[in-house]
Amino acid sequence: MTPSKTPAEILDIGGAEVRISSPDKMVFPGPGLTKLDLVRYYLAVADGALRGAGGRPMVLKRFPKGIDAEPFFQKRVPENRPDFIDTATLHYASGTSAEEAVIRDAAGLAWVVNLGCLDLNPHPVRAEDLEHPDELRVDLDPMPGVDWSQIVDVAYVAREVLGDMGLVGWPKTSGSRGLHILVRIAPERSYRDVRLAAETLAREVENRAPGLATARWWKEERGESVFVDFNQNAKDRTVASAYSVRPLPDARVSTPLSWDEVRSARPDQFTVLTVPGRFKDVGDPHAGIDKAAGNLDRLLALAEELGPAEKAPRSGDGSGRRQSVMPLIEVARTKTKPEALAALDEWKARHPDLVPALHPADVLVDGMRGSSSLWYRVRVNLQHVPGPERPPQEELIADYDPWAGKEWPGRPGS
Repeated sequence: MTPSKTPAEILDIGGAEVRISSPDKMVFPGPGLTKLDLVRYYLAVADGALRGAGGRPMVLKRFPKGIDAEPFFQKRVPENRPDFIDTATLHYASGTSAEEAVIRDAAGLAWVVNLGCLDLNPHPVRAEDLEHPDELRVDLDPMPGVDWSQIVDVAYVAREVLGDMGLVGWPKTSGSRGLHILVRIAPERSYRDVRLAAETLAREVENRAPGLATARWWKEERGESVFVDFNQNAKDRTVASAYSVRPLPDARVSTPLSWDEVRSARPDQFTVLTVPGRFKDVGDPHAGIDKAAGNLDRLLALAEELGPAEKAPRSGDGSGRRQSVMPLIEVARTKTKPEALAALDEWKARHPDLVPALHPADVLVDGMRGSSSLWYRVRVNLQHVPGPERPPQEELIADYDPWAGKEWPGRPGS
């Protein structure tokens, strides 16, 4: 967001006053959207956005320097929050805790946008019961080289599996390249059970659609397939909820769909400029989601039938680390994605003879969650390069340490 000296604007939203600082600050230069435009967008789709994020503790993903800079993740709610912002304290496996924001109305939506939040990142629990998720999240994440039709095919397989398990899936675009399927469940199972159920769903989708879908957690083993990302159901994970604005140049929106729309829809159809009109004309396709809660009994029974998922072998060096079955080399670790892509280009320039042999899914540029922001790891899978031509692991082109100078309970060496 570019600097601005525009006076603040005070909005009366449902009887609550919300201060919008620098309302004319440009957020999306392409479509010409300001901070106030984003506030008005969320007010126009408030019923749908609150259905996805309302009443849930959320991580504040803030973009103070605009969409071209890395955001930072703020778990702890600001101390100077208004009275209409509730809170809930979450406890993490690391031994830390955080009092997180809980929004319940349109004023809360405007308040988080004013902080520089674009997308909403709620946990899959209600503030009233923090240990029992009421939402299972299916994230269909395409590998490079996978087109939209393959994602759609996998989505329908996932719908079939959910139906066989007595569950209802509610699809939405992720706002990027993939699809999310949300499943309301009775809040009676632990995070561990919900994650196991999600992993079992992913394995069954892979069993029914081999080659199209994969449940393999390790990215280099997936090939050109759609990863059914079950780990989004881990306790510390959040995903962009319905009607969230994503940090892409066209101001794309994570948009709920009906199943009849999934095959013909395209993610780039749904933006801040188009979704309010759609919401006014057709309403929210997820309007009935809260009345469709099921249970995980059948999925957990299937987990027992399938047995434990295959585990990767461990390194023999005593570190206990996983040993990849693929010929991986690491290229760089960087603070930002542009730095990661520049390091990848430098590696390709050093090894021009290898580049033609690489498949799209062999180049792995991963955003990794740090303590409060993302960092990036660049790796190359040499599986399609003949053995004698494979270069050894070299010194990293960039070696950013996201943990430098940080301490927390249980950190190795602390």
